Amino acid sequence: MTSADPTPEPSSRPDPARPEPEAFPDWLHQLEKEIRVGRSVRLRIWFRRRGGRLLAGLGALVAVALVATLGTVGYGYARRPGPQAYPTISQPPGVYATSSASPPPAAGPFDGTPAAAFPAGAAGITLPPAKRTGDFTAKQVSAGLAKIRTALITARLDRTFMTAKDPERLVRQFAPDQRASIRQDFASDAFANFATRLAPGARLAPQQPRVKGRITYRAHRNAHGVRVLEVTTNFVWAYAFRTAPVAPGDGVVIVHDTLVWELPYPGDVRSRANGLWLTHMQSYGANIDCAAFDKGLLNSGEASDREQAITATATVDPDSLYDPDRALDIPDTCGLHD
Repeated sequence: MTSADPTPEPSSRPDPARPEPEAFPDWLHQLEKEIRVGRSVRLRIWFRRRGGRLLAGLGALVAVALVATLGTVGYGYARRPGPQAYPTISQPPGVYATSSASPPPAAGPFDGTPAAAFPAGAAGITLPPAKRTGDFTAKQVSAGLAKIRTALITARLDRTFMTAKDPERLVRQFAPDQRASIRQDFASDAFANFATRLAPGARLAPQQPRVKGRITYRAHRNAHGVRVLEVTTNFVWAYAFRTAPVAPGDGVVIVHDTLVWELPYPGDVRSRANGLWLTHMQSYGANIDCAAFDKGLLNSGEASDREQAITATATVDPDSLYDPDRALDIPDTCGLHD
C-alpha cells in the first residue's frame, strides 16, 4: 500500500501549546534508530540432536539405552531438557492485540516446531480495536494501523518484494521525509531489522510463513513535542525453505523483530513528514546462513556452520526462539567464524 500524496502545507497557526509546523522540518531525521544487524547480532542457530542407540544384550537379557547428544539438525528427535527459564520483554503500555487466528493444521516443513501452531501468513497479524486515543480519532487510529499492517505484509510476507532488486515497493509506504533514510538502510544490511530479502538461489517452500506476535498502540508527545500515535509491533516470522530435511525444523528460519512506528498528528508537522516513520528497530535471526545474513539476506543455514553454532547456543532452549515474548538479546553464533 502506498502512502498518500503529500497533503498541502499546513497554514501557520499560533499555538502556545506546541511549536509551529515549520519548526519541525527535520525532527524525525533525529529519531533514535537502534540497529541490531551488525556482526555482533548476525545470529545463526542450528540446534542438532545426535541420537545414538547402544544395544547391549547377551542371551535372554537385553538392555537398550538411548544416548541423546547434539548432532542431527532439528528440534524433535532427541530428548530435551526440562523447560528452561529465559528472559522476556516487557510489553509496552497501550491498546493491543495478539495473533488470534485459528492456526491451520500442522503440515509439512513446520511439523515438530512451535511454528506449526502459528497462523499462516497475514492471518497472524491481528490489529487491535481502533479507539479514540489522545487527540487521534478512532478513524485516524484505524487508518494508521491499516498502513502499518500493509507495510508489515509487504516487508515480511510479499514474495515479489523479497526477490525484487528495487525496494521502492516498501519505501514509498513511508512518510516522504523518511524515505531517503529507508533507502540508506537498504544500501547496507540494516534493512534486515524490518524487511526480508532472499539471498541469491534461496527458495522458499510453497507453504506460507507462519506468524505470531502482538501490536500495541498509544498516543503521546515525543521528545520534540509532536503529538504521535506510537505503534509497537513484535512478531516472530517463521520461513520454510526448500531443503532436504533430516529432522523437524531443518530449513525453518526464524526472524523475531520488535519495531516502533510513529504517525505524527497532521497539524504538528509539515506535509512531507506526515505518514509512517520507523523510530526503533531490533531483531534476531535463527537457523540462518551467516554469509547471506552478513548482507542482510535470508537463507537457511549451511552444515559447515553447525558445530560452532551448537557450542555457542548450548544453553538456549530452541523452542524459546519462537516466542514473541522472548528477549531479543541472545548469543551471536555467526561472529564465531569472523
